Amino acid sequence: MDFSFSPKCEEMRQKLLAFTDSYIIPRIQQHHEETQAGKFPVSFMEDLKALAREEGLWNMFLPSLREGEPGTAMSNLDYAPLAEIMGRVPWSAEVFNCSAPDTGNMELLHMFATPEQREQWLVPLLNGEIRSAFAMTEPDVASSDATNITTSIRREGDEYVINGRKWFISNACHPNCKVFIVMGKTDPDNPDRHRQQSMVIVPRDTPGLEIVRNPTVLNHHAPEGHAEILFRDVRVPVSNLLGEEGSGFALAQARLGPGRIHHCMRSIGAAELALELMVERAQDRRAFGKYLADRGVIREWIAQSRIEIEQARLLTLKAAWMIDNVGAKAARKEISMIKVVAPNLHTRVTDRAIQVFGAMGLTPDTPLADHYTWGRALRFADGPDQVHLQSIAKMEIRETNRGKSADYLTPPDRG
Repeated sequence: MDFSFSPKCEEMRQKLLAFTDSYIIPRIQQHHEETQAGKFPVSFMEDLKALAREEGLWNMFLPSLREGEPGTAMSNLDYAPLAEIMGRVPWSAEVFNCSAPDTGNMELLHMFATPEQREQWLVPLLNGEIRSAFAMTEPDVASSDATNITTSIRREGDEYVINGRKWFISNACHPNCKVFIVMGKTDPDNPDRHRQQSMVIVPRDTPGLEIVRNPTVLNHHAPEGHAEILFRDVRVPVSNLLGEEGSGFALAQARLGPGRIHHCMRSIGAAELALELMVERAQDRRAFGKYLADRGVIREWIAQSRIEIEQARLLTLKAAWMIDNVGAKAARKEISMIKVVAPNLHTRVTDRAIQVFGAMGLTPDTPLADHYTWGRALRFADGPDQVHLQSIAKMEIRETNRGKSADYLTPPDRG
């Protein structure tokens, strides 16, 4: 495996770094002020999106991008370093039409949509004209096991009738969110628990779809929302089915592989920024006669952070390489491993940086508090740590050649 940047990756990295320096970083303060004042979407977002598209920094996450579709097709391995750069400023991914949950929804539509669905929903998403949401998680069941979901999708003639409650539905409150991909049960009595679910496309303005509230996350308000949503006798045409009836679980798994690469690399970018801030702060601040950078414990934090970032990056790049070369199914263990490693790294390094900054690290004067909050939330997104750890252990046990390691044992002489 060669993780050096390909010429295409390096070219795009340099373009993205230059764009970020010129247009993203100078807007950080304005973005904060406008969102705090309740102005959302921010005033400059569409201008930056148009500029990014002109410069070819658009839809870079989709390896299977077709000829004539807007954007730059890149492999998962080539895209990963770009996601890391975007992770330094959380809202920047939207500028390049590369933000979740739109990326995962575009991947689903790209793979499974009918021609009519592609024209109605995929095309405007690829063009950045609308936003979207993915509605799977429910408040009343452990949704980390997707077979637990209870939302009903019942067929009546030429329509599906949807009833249920969802929550933590990212992007649902964004004014430009025009469509939901909803996962529910079309065949709850199927003996195969993994064939009970289906996905349907639900336009945002469909009668019966109600956004109940936008709960804060660790008391942090996200204007785009992590909403609680009620579906009460929501009716859509049968033609809004995505894929086939009973394929919802399989579609959800197909959606998660590349998306976890994106999440994890953004976490690594956030950790990299936290380390840079920590190092600079430690060299500027004195306490009890010494710069913080001269304190042994701070040096250990800096060293540990660098080691952990490099480890996480290499493991994530390996997972990206495997998805590109052997497919997401064969990379399941690596994908689960990075899903545990990266969010924990995200919060651990950020926490160290907050400690070095002192009280300032808890305020909006640095990006650390926001990064820490989202890093902690990511330990639930796409499945909690414990589910991934169980999956890793099961795969490890199944793959072990039982009895073979006994050859390395030296039994005691009983003579």
